[in-house]
Amino acid sequence: MQPKNLKRLLRALQRQGLDVTYNNKTYSVRLANYPDAAVAEVLIPEDLPVEAKALKQLANLASVRHPSGGCVCRACATPDFHPGDAGVAIGSVVETVGQVIPGAVGSDINCGMRLHVADLTIEEFLAKRDQFVERMKGDYFFGTRDVTMTAQAMQALFQYGVPGWLDAMLDHPMGSVVKSDLQQLAEESDAIFLGGSMDGDWKLAPEELVPDAGLVRDGGLATIGGGNHFVEVQRVDKVENRTLAHAWGVREGQLAFMIHSGSRNVGKYIGGMWRDKAKVAWQKGLKYPDSQIFPLSNSSHPELVASYLQAEATAANYGFVNRLLLAELLRLRLREVYKDVEAPLVYDLPHNITLPEGEGWITRKGACPAHPGQPVIIPGSMGAYSYLMVGRGNTAFCNSASHGAGRIRSRFDLNRRGASQSEAELGLTGVDCITLREERRIEEAPAAYKPIQSVIDVQVEAGMVDVVAQLSPVLTFKA
Repeated sequence: MQPKNLKRLLRALQRQGLDVTYNNKTYSVRLANYPDAAVAEVLIPEDLPVEAKALKQLANLASVRHPSGGCVCRACATPDFHPGDAGVAIGSVVETVGQVIPGAVGSDINCGMRLHVADLTIEEFLAKRDQFVERMKGDYFFGTRDVTMTAQAMQALFQYGVPGWLDAMLDHPMGSVVKSDLQQLAEESDAIFLGGSMDGDWKLAPEELVPDAGLVRDGGLATIGGGNHFVEVQRVDKVENRTLAHAWGVREGQLAFMIHSGSRNVGKYIGGMWRDKAKVAWQKGLKYPDSQIFPLSNSSHPELVASYLQAEATAANYGFVNRLLLAELLRLRLREVYKDVEAPLVYDLPHNITLPEGEGWITRKGACPAHPGQPVIIPGSMGAYSYLMVGRGNTAFCNSASHGAGRIRSRFDLNRRGASQSEAELGLTGVDCITLREERRIEEAPAAYKPIQSVIDVQVEAGMVDVVAQLSPVLTFKA
């Protein structure tokens, strides 16, 4: 089976300067005038559209090479593939040797997913739903959270991530964390990708967040953020792999709490700064890349490559702690409202990040690691199932999987036309969305997203991941 009008689509793409072929649900794409560039593979279900803009962005990324040395040696994209605002398609994965590409990660560094489960039935939850929601609205929307910490704790957070922050909090607990079980948080670090710790440098963080002494009250920490970020209460509807689910503490009928957020303004600060630095470092007199995507070469600027990776790690550490604190605020409110609810961590993993693999680096933008046996969290829209998966380590797709369903309608389109559509047309019937802005419900309506089942099925068929459990939405917090 082939997508409808495939020949017409391929001819149209050819007119845009792309060499594209299609076979077995996979598009292979390369810029026609860059025959030596890596061929990028895009896995897309047959029933879903493919956007020319996204293919062009991926082909541009695959062609990035530095004149002093360094290239993209492999490129692919996951099925939630769609155009990105900064010239890099969401769902892109590239393996580079001799260079790193700050723009390929962008400014939402260590955007990622975190999943907790709790032995609380849906009936028990709904009985006190309003009380729980009001407390969470205070923390997430109205600033009642207290994440005050010492300057030394903030420096440790940026330098070492979760372990550094925890050590500092054990010495000087303050804010809401005084009510937390710090030993539980320490034990749960094993269920965070890389232990929630990368090789950061607090001196690379925004200056106002790392004073020499005193207290830090960071208004961005423990916040959800805009866009597709969310905190969602879910129910574990179906377990497919009982052995793994049992090992991970997941059972049918439990409530689950899924968190999607990243490094907030810290990532924006570091990501934007290094996109500019990569451009400034481009060799004088040489034509800029047509894509305006600037790499850093390990041959000509090894110090910049090392400094960028450490800066990215600094923001990633902040992202890990941001998700932890979003979850911890939720757990504290659960204990207040429902008593004796533990809500242990299942897993926490990043999406937008550069990691050393093989002879170089793999950069994922809107895609997550899916190594053999590793938990993978793939959310649907707020009106669709989400999935707990296990990675299978498919090297053809750089040991990666999608980070969600992927958009098929832009926020602009939803704002322009969505308001005139009915709840049913938007897929919002029965959706419990907690937000202060009605336009957020429309921008993030289920109709904006691809059908999650197709995205999951094609990845299972391709041997990228397997299903462990299926979760249905109960209510969603959108900032």
